[in-house]
Amino acid sequence: MFAVLARAMRAARRAAMGAFTLSALASTPYAFAAWPDQAIKLVVPFPPGGLADLVARPLADKLGVALGQPVIIENRGGASGTIGTAHVAASAPNGYTLLFATANEIAVSPILYPNLRYNPFDSFTPVASVVEFPSVLVTGAGKPATVAALVQDAQARPGRVSFASSGAGTTNHLMAELFREAEHVDILHVHYKGGGPAMADVAAGHVEAMFATLPSALGLIAGGGLQPLAVSSAQRSPALPKVPTLAELGQPELAVTIWAGVLGPAGLPDEITQRLNTEIGRIVQAPEFREFLDRNGASVRFTTPAGLKDSIADHHARWSRTIKTAGIALN
Repeated sequence: MFAVLARAMRAARRAAMGAFTLSALASTPYAFAAWPDQAIKLVVPFPPGGLADLVARPLADKLGVALGQPVIIENRGGASGTIGTAHVAASAPNGYTLLFATANEIAVSPILYPNLRYNPFDSFTPVASVVEFPSVLVTGAGKPATVAALVQDAQARPGRVSFASSGAGTTNHLMAELFREAEHVDILHVHYKGGGPAMADVAAGHVEAMFATLPSALGLIAGGGLQPLAVSSAQRSPALPKVPTLAELGQPELAVTIWAGVLGPAGLPDEITQRLNTEIGRIVQAPEFREFLDRNGASVRFTTPAGLKDSIADHHARWSRTIKTAGIALN
């Protein structure tokens, strides 16, 4: 009799615990067990057809297959990427709105624009960095064809050798500031509204040089419109194997790349973050994805969520120093 009673009590306890567990799951706003059960938006904070799309679209296609739900690219361009970035920062942390952003929007723009509606440390959940893009120092036909010749020209004509950029405070501009400081030269910055017009004027000979993002410049380099002098990656790029790195040429402090990766709004559940990180890692480390990036002047740069968090902090600190030293101030 006592044995029967004990079994009945144990069964009652198990039933009570099961009911408590179900109640707890039901009260969780974003229960992981059901995720994903609908399409996921991957926001690219730039207009369609840009550099971010080059990586984000194939990543979204493969991630959708891995998760069993479509991953749809939503381009939200404007204000140097900060509009789309702010949209994701303000979204619900349920795993259905994610951001594919570069270091510029996450770590640099908050330095330049202090009134943004997000900050790099509290507004996002880092998921994974995916890729890195080096810069390539280019000149037009008939201009200096080596870094040494360009430096010599700048030393001979202080303040008259011009560097183009896609806008004040952009990576093109900041790399030129690093170059000016490292080589102790006085150069003139010419800011454009976008990298395309800037590269076109370098190719036309209206501006002497530019630190262009390598994937964006490959077409003009292949066509002979731009001369590649050096790349900013730590190793030579498979897309330009004959072009030296700036580190090889004696400037290791110019070994700088720009990463791009996936983030969610602050508060994204750990289970969703880890699932996304795992699937993204499988995708970007596959040989065909690596080869695709190599052909297009980029490289895989996969990290854990903690690794991306560290990259944000490192990037923010590095460019804060450069922006302060150069006295760059934007409204």
